[in-house]
Amino acid sequence: MSTWARATALAGGVAGILVGVAGVATAGEVAFTKHSDRVDVLLDGTPFTSYIFTGYAKPILYPVIGPGGVPMTRSYPVEKGVAGEATDHVHHESLWFTHDEVNGVDFWAHRPDADGRSPRIVQTAMPTCEDGVIVTENAWTAPDGTVVLTDTRRYVFAGDDSERTIDVQVTLHASEGEVHFGDTKEGTMAIRVRTPLQLKDGSGSEGAAGHIRTSEGLVDGDAWGKRARWVDYYGEIEGVPAGIALFDHPDNLRHPARWHARDYGLFTANPFGIKHFDPASSEPGGYTLPAGDDLTLRYRFVFHGGDVDSDDLEQQWKAWASR
Repeated sequence: MSTWARATALAGGVAGILVGVAGVATAGEVAFTKHSDRVDVLLDGTPFTSYIFTGYAKPILYPVIGPGGVPMTRSYPVEKGVAGEATDHVHHESLWFTHDEVNGVDFWAHRPDADGRSPRIVQTAMPTCEDGVIVTENAWTAPDGTVVLTDTRRYVFAGDDSERTIDVQVTLHASEGEVHFGDTKEGTMAIRVRTPLQLKDGSGSEGAAGHIRTSEGLVDGDAWGKRARWVDYYGEIEGVPAGIALFDHPDNLRHPARWHARDYGLFTANPFGIKHFDPASSEPGGYTLPAGDDLTLRYRFVFHGGDVDSDDLEQQWKAWASR
């Protein structure tokens, strides 16, 4: 199913709920519909995203529809054969949270073991959905079925005609014993942008014309591996100004985050990787979460249209970070 067909299905799937429960939708109203494999999210009666919790090696959000009904993330590999899209990195699935080298297990690329079994992040109960919030419980499961750790995720959806936001809070629980997160660039809070927001074409993509800017004033290729409070990929989609910013909360581990910000459209906030980004750093990389302890990480995605400059994003970050 194409992204646009998927968006139409989202709108049709919840129309009855909007009328039957809330009457006519008002500005900023979020509605949910649960299915056996996903939860569909609408904003003001229009498609926003789906939280998909089966069919993939981890929970993902896809598609992500921005202001004006414009898809904001790459379709591949959820949808294949979309003209002009790159087909690299099959594990880059729209919007997700995970990390490589978790007690030695690759939860990023999901590399299988000798028996062909892959690590997975598995939802352990149907999510709760109310007041614009989805809450989920998940188990990080090694190829042999051993649970390495568990997590609780909280997604908050909001927006208006010019901007949409997704707040993601992940609390990692060392419920099964000590957990070590490896010092690697392959993580952690991640998104793969749509082709026009990429800096460069590659792996079959056509039409890349975007840019990167950071809270520290770095642009484009200079952003990779550097620390910043936020990073924004921006440009034009279908001839209209658009962008995706990701905010790192000041309470997060090692804030401001280091950024795995690639010219081909991947960008991630990574609290665990150091040496891959800065081999000369004297700061120890990785992180060990003691048995029984928790670690909470908070992020905000801003899907913006129109003319949004760095000052606008900085003021938004400050308002969000003070909460």
